[in-house]
Amino acid sequence: MNILWLDTIDSTNSEALRRLPELPSGTVLAAREQTAGRGQRGNAWFSQPGKNLTFSIVRKFGSGELPASQAHRLNELLSVVVLRFLEECGVEACVKWPNDIYVNRRKICGMLLENSLDAGGVSASVMGVGLNVNQTAFPQLANAVSLALCTGKEYPLEAALERIVSILESSWPLLGTAELCAAYSARLFQKGMPARYRDLLTDQEFTGVIEGVAPDGRLCIQEGSTQHFYRFKEVSYIL
Repeated sequence: MNILWLDTIDSTNSEALRRLPELPSGTVLAAREQTAGRGQRGNAWFSQPGKNLTFSIVRKFGSGELPASQAHRLNELLSVVVLRFLEECGVEACVKWPNDIYVNRRKICGMLLENSLDAGGVSASVMGVGLNVNQTAFPQLANAVSLALCTGKEYPLEAALERIVSILESSWPLLGTAELCAAYSARLFQKGMPARYRDLLTDQEFTGVIEGVAPDGRLCIQEGSTQHFYRFKEVSYIL
C-alpha cells in the first residue's frame, strides 16, 4: 500500500473520492490537518491538527469479488484491524456497531466507508478512519478519548499509520470469513448485557441485549423472547 501524506485537506474521504479514478487500489491518503472532516450520519469529525490519524484507504474490487450484499464485511475487517492495533498498544477496545471504536464507553475512533457499486457489486471503497492518538483535550466531544490518554504515551503518527496499514494488508484474506465475523461479533460494545436502545423505525425505547451480528450484517438485539434485527440507522444506543 502507498501512503500519501497531505498537510491540509478538507477531508481525506472527499479527496479520495475526487481522485478515485486515478488512484491505484491500496492507496492511503493521510492528512495532518482536516478542515472539514466527515463522520457517520452527516456529523462533522473534529481533530486537532498534527495530533491524530485521519486517513482514507482506497480499495478497488474486480467484478463479482465483493457482492453489494456483503459490503458490511468491510466494516468488520477495518474494525478488527483497528482493535488489533490498539491491543498492540496495550488498549482493550470494542466496536459500537457498526464501526465506532470505544474504550470504556468513550470513543477513540470513528470510520466512514463510502462504496461505489456497479452491476458486479462493490467496485471500489473509500474507507475513512479518524483515530485519536496524541490529543489530550476534546472541548467539542464530551465522550472522546485517545491513545495518549489511555497509556500516558505519545506515538509517532507516521509509524502508527504504517503499522495499521501492515495489519490491514495481512488481514485482507479474512474478508468474508467466519473467523472475521466471530472476531468482530465477540468485541461488540454492550454485547450480552441489558441496555437501553431506541428503535428508529417505531421511535420506541426498549431494554434489550445485543446477541451478535447476522450474516447480512444486521445487529441482533434480544428483547425478552423477541429478536430484533436492525440495519444501519434503524436503531440507536441510549448512553
